[in-house]
Amino acid sequence: MDLRFTEAQPTAAEREVVESVTGPGGVESHRRVRTAANLRIFMTGRQSVVDRRHLLLPALETVQSEIGWVSEGALMHICRVLSVPPAEAWGVATFYSLISVDPSPSEVWHICDDIVCRRAGALELIERLEAGGAEAPNARWARSPCLGQCDLAPAAYIQRAGEDDLVMVEVGASELGEWPNNTSLSMANGRSAKPTVPQSGQPHLRLLRRVGVVDPECLDSYLAAGGYQALEKAVEMGPEAVNGEIKTSGLRGRGGAAFPAWIKWEAVANSPEPVRYLICNADESEPGTFKDRVLMEDDPFSVIESMTISGYAIGARRGYLYIRGEYPLATERLLRAMDSARQRGLLGDTSGTGVSFDIELRRGQGAYICGEETALMNSIEGFRGEPRNKPPFPTVSGLFGKPTVINNVETLCNVLDIVTEGGEAFASMGTAQSTGPKLFCLSGSVNRPGVYEVEFGATLRDLIDLAGGLPEGLEPRAILLGGAAGSFVLPDLLDMPLTFEAAVEAGVSLGSGVIMVFDQHTDFGDILARIAAFFRDETCGQCVPCRVGTVRIEEALARIRRRPRPGDLELITEIDLAMRDASICGLGHTAAIALRSALDLGLLE
Repeated sequence: MDLRFTEAQPTAAEREVVESVTGPGGVESHRRVRTAANLRIFMTGRQSVVDRRHLLLPALETVQSEIGWVSEGALMHICRVLSVPPAEAWGVATFYSLISVDPSPSEVWHICDDIVCRRAGALELIERLEAGGAEAPNARWARSPCLGQCDLAPAAYIQRAGEDDLVMVEVGASELGEWPNNTSLSMANGRSAKPTVPQSGQPHLRLLRRVGVVDPECLDSYLAAGGYQALEKAVEMGPEAVNGEIKTSGLRGRGGAAFPAWIKWEAVANSPEPVRYLICNADESEPGTFKDRVLMEDDPFSVIESMTISGYAIGARRGYLYIRGEYPLATERLLRAMDSARQRGLLGDTSGTGVSFDIELRRGQGAYICGEETALMNSIEGFRGEPRNKPPFPTVSGLFGKPTVINNVETLCNVLDIVTEGGEAFASMGTAQSTGPKLFCLSGSVNRPGVYEVEFGATLRDLIDLAGGLPEGLEPRAILLGGAAGSFVLPDLLDMPLTFEAAVEAGVSLGSGVIMVFDQHTDFGDILARIAAFFRDETCGQCVPCRVGTVRIEEALARIRRRPRPGDLELITEIDLAMRDASICGLGHTAAIALRSALDLGLLE
C-alpha cells in the first residue's frame, strides 16, 4: 500500500457508502466541526473546506460494515473527500481490529477466548474450528478478547458485510454447524431465554427497575414508567441547581477511577468557553464487564434522557455516545431510541423540552485502549486511539480542544434519580464515601451469572449469594475484582464491604464492577497467561514502558509456568513499577496488577 495519494478509485458501491457518511466532496455538511482548536482550512481557489476529519472513523466503519473490507480505492476516496493524508488514514484504519485493509470474506466470526468464555467451552469450540480450517470461501474466524457477554458464555461476534452484525451467546456445536460449510445463525442477535437481569422486577431496584419490565423499543412504554420526568424537573430547576444536586449526591464515577462527578461537571459548567461537549463512554471493553451493555440494550431511553440532562447542566449543545463495535443490539436500540426522542421533540437542536441538545453515536472498532478517555476523544476526532498526556485535562481541553465531561453509562444513568429525588436522598444510600446503588457483573463459577444491583456496603459474600452461590461440589478458590485490570482476592475477604474506601484499605479496586469467581479446579496459569496476552495485544504501543513491558511480563510468566529461573518474579515487579511510573495511561499502570496479586497469593503453586 502506497501511503501517498494514488490513482486507485473506489467502486461505485464504495463511493456510495462513503458519501452516505461524508456527503460528496465540496458539498457543505452540517456535521463539519468548526472549533478554534480544530479548524483547518484548505484553500482550493476560492473554496475553503472546513475540517471534517472527525468523520474518518464513521466512514471507515461504514465501508467495513457494508463492503466487508476497506480497499485502497475506498481509502483514497475517503482521504480526498475529508482532506486527510493517506498515511494518517492508513494509520487509523490499521489501528482497529474490526477494520480490515485486506480482502476479507463476507462473514467473519470473532470467537471469544477470554477468561470466562474459555472456561465455558470456547477452547473446545476453537479446537473444532481449527480442525475445520480457518477460512472458507465466504467465512473466516478469529480469536477475540472479551465480548461483554460473560453472563451468557461462550460468545461470538459475527461481522456480516451488507447485513446487520450479530452476537451469538451460549455457542455450542449446533450453532457452529459443520464449519466452515454449514454454519448456523439460528440465534440471531444472541438473545437467550434466560432473564437478562436475574433480579428483574424486584421492588428495590433503581438502575435496573425498567429492565425486563419496560419495552426497550417503545418510547410510550418508557414514558408510562416515568420516563422524561427527570428532564422536565431538571429544566424547572435550572442548570446550576442540577449541578448542586450532583455535588450533594456524592456521585462518583462507576468506570473504575471513582472520580467525583461534580468536579468535572462544575469545571465545565463554569468554563468561559461557550462550546462544550458531553461524552458518554460506552466502550465497555474490560474483560468481565457487561453492566453498561444491559442498560443500553434493555433501557436505552434512560441513557438518552440522562445524557440530555447532563448536557443541559454543563451547557453542552452536543453529546457523543461512543459505543464498542461488538454491541450491535445495543447500537440498534440506542439509534432507534434517539430517533424516537427526536420525533417527539425530546432530543435535538429544536427540542420541545427547552433544552437544545443532540447526540451523535460513534461506534468503536475493536480497541480496548479507546476506553481511556483521551484515547476515546482522539478516536472521535479521526486520529489513532492513542491516549494524550495530561494535563491539560478534558475539562479544560477535551474533545476538539473544548471543555468536555466524559462519564460512563452507569454513572450517567444515576442522574435521573438524583434529579427526581434529590442529592440528599441519593447520598443516604450506601456509605459516606460511596453513595447510591452500584451494579456488579457476576460471572465465572456461580449458578446465576448476570448483572446485580445493590447499595454500596454489600459484601462479596452477599453478591455471590445473590448469584446462587457456586454449583454443588465447588468451592471458591479466588475472586477477581475489577476485571483484567483488577486484583485477585482470596475467600478470606468474602465479608469485605464493597465500597471504595474498603477496597482501598484492602489494597484492591472495585474497578468496573467485575466479580469473577474461580473454583478449586481452576488452572490459574492459563488464566494469567490469557490476561498477560490481553494487555500485550491491547497496548497502543505509543510509550516504550507499556509497549515493551507487557511483552516482557508475558515472557516472564511463560518461563515461570514452564521452568522458573532465578529473578523472574523480581523482574515482573520491576517492570510493573516502571510501567506505573512512566506509562502515559492507565493500561500500563494496571497491566500487571492481576498477575502480581495472583503470584503474591500463591495461586500458581
